[in-house]
Amino acid sequence: MRLLLINGNTTQFVTDAAAREARLAAADGTEVVAVTGRSGARIIGTRFENALAQHEMIALAAAHGEGIDAVLIAVSYDTALPALRELLSVPVVGMTEAALLTAHLAGGRIGMVSLGRRVQPLYRELAAAYGLDRRIAGWRTVESTKAFAPGDTAELDGLLAGACNELVEQELAEVVVLLGAVMAGAPRRLQARVPVPLVEGIASGVGQAELLVRLGLPKPGAGSYALPGRRELAGVEPAILALLRRQPG
Repeated sequence: MRLLLINGNTTQFVTDAAAREARLAAADGTEVVAVTGRSGARIIGTRFENALAQHEMIALAAAHGEGIDAVLIAVSYDTALPALRELLSVPVVGMTEAALLTAHLAGGRIGMVSLGRRVQPLYRELAAAYGLDRRIAGWRTVESTKAFAPGDTAELDGLLAGACNELVEQELAEVVVLLGAVMAGAPRRLQARVPVPLVEGIASGVGQAELLVRLGLPKPGAGSYALPGRRELAGVEPAILALLRRQPG
């Protein structure tokens, strides 16, 4: 199968980190095609920047979606997930939804670790929207920019391990989710230092995308996730219009 990994951030390092982990997590025969946002924030960190990225995510899916079997959103706010599930005929997986569902299966009380205090409310709202907020034992924030550029991760890993262990010891977390596309690969580095399972969204998302492709579930033909059809639009990118034209109706 061919999996399209879309990073709506405009930083290539984030795409490379996510794609590397996706390829490690993928089954034999899964090809990962990774693309990076062309416009918008270098690292999405506000509601405004996330709103800007929604259009870019749709445009990238339209431009690179030919011959793709599934899509993985490599932005931890699951940017444009509902819209892409409506627009595309293949499975679309959001990385944070995937991480939360994996954590739900792996343990009881879920601990959440994010990078930066400003974005924690966005993650809280996302968890609530998925109906999994009641499973969350507690939240911890790590204030560090080390995750967003290449280099030694020793300092960052120490902070992350400390936050995870606080959740285990103080909040009785039984599994911990590391939030953010730049956390791809972090469980591999940290698991020996934390006594409960560590989960992140890229590896989880790859596995769930592969499962959905194997199941071969049909695209909804009714309801809000049915194809939007050839609706009248103005000033829309040619790739998006071409995708809509390929749809029935």
